[in-house]
Amino acid sequence: MKTSLDCLPCLLRQATEAIRLGAKDEKVDVMVVRELLLASTTLDFDQPPPSLSGALQAQLREITGCADPYREAKQRFNRLALELLPPLAAAVARSEDPFGAAVRLAIAGNIIDLGAKSGLTEAEARSAASGALAQPLVGPLAALHRAARHAHRILYLCDNAGEIVFDRVLIEQLPRGRVTVAVRGQAVINDATRDDALVAGLGGIAEVVDNGSAMPGTVLADCSPEFCRRFAEADLVIAKGQGNFESLHAERAPLFCLFRVKCPTVAVHCGHPVGSHVVWRALRETRPSAGGTVDNAGLRRPHRLAIKDA
Repeated sequence: MKTSLDCLPCLLRQATEAIRLGAKDEKVDVMVVRELLLASTTLDFDQPPPSLSGALQAQLREITGCADPYREAKQRFNRLALELLPPLAAAVARSEDPFGAAVRLAIAGNIIDLGAKSGLTEAEARSAASGALAQPLVGPLAALHRAARHAHRILYLCDNAGEIVFDRVLIEQLPRGRVTVAVRGQAVINDATRDDALVAGLGGIAEVVDNGSAMPGTVLADCSPEFCRRFAEADLVIAKGQGNFESLHAERAPLFCLFRVKCPTVAVHCGHPVGSHVVWRALRETRPSAGGTVDNAGLRRPHRLAIKDA
């Protein structure tokens, strides 16, 4: 998915929010904003939004010296999700369709996206979680369930801290011993890392790996060769969140994306209105042999501003 001009205000808002959280000096804030505005004139809009966002966030971390400006927010939403989890997990278990209920809960958790809404409140997250099982769902849920039952190598791509706690309920519905959970390689916005996966309790139910990248999505050209190998060998990839949809929807893979539609641009690409809770299936589901490789698996793009060649 190429970046639209409509994405630019959101990218700049994300960056300025990181500046506020990471910089402690107003003069530094002004300097960084000026560099940010200058850099925005050279962004390569042929790349997906997570590539541009990741590059901007990396430069801001370097300038401000703050490696994880969202650390406190991530911890706060992890604690909230863990508090809410027991009765929600029990409700999923009592449901007539536990798999479908677990999918609904996991997608409801996708509201905890501080890149899309930096001012998200705990009350909003509580409300989304409490109404998760009654939330309408669009997309091929039955096909996802069939694919999960028959898959031998499932790669589950997590999205955000807090949200990852609700993912655990869905991961527990998948065949035990067949699931690898992937998180980001480094902190970026409020995306989940290994620390968040351990807090969520995923280490006890699945193998946890990171993708070697600090982009708020899964940009394969920026991921580690080891992660790309796992992606290529998976016979089912379940990808959470808009960032993963934006960066992976054109990949030739056995891919399902689970996310809440948060902006008009993504609504156009997925065919569902803003606010929808979506199970999206890749049209090109087959690819060469399961042991094949992903193009550019060994290439690493530097975490700098993505610009067009002069």
